[in-house]
Amino acid sequence: MKKVVSAVMVAAFVVSAGVAFAASVKCTVDSVEGDKVTMTCEKADKLSAGDEVKVKASKKKAIEGC
Repeated sequence: MKKVVSAVMVAAFVVSAGVAFAASVKCTVDSVEGDKVTMTCEKADKLSAGDEVKVKASKKKAIEGC
């Protein structure tokens, strides 16, 4: 009985984890006007109007010299 319950729990986790992944799209910023940002994205057909997106800015590393 415990094995059946464990198998059902694992199956439910796998199904829910597969649904939770979002599309990953690479974009470049074209312009910024106040709080409005215009971007050009590869594979933009994965997005639609009204979608929530998470934006991560690339970090620039400092170059240290002697």
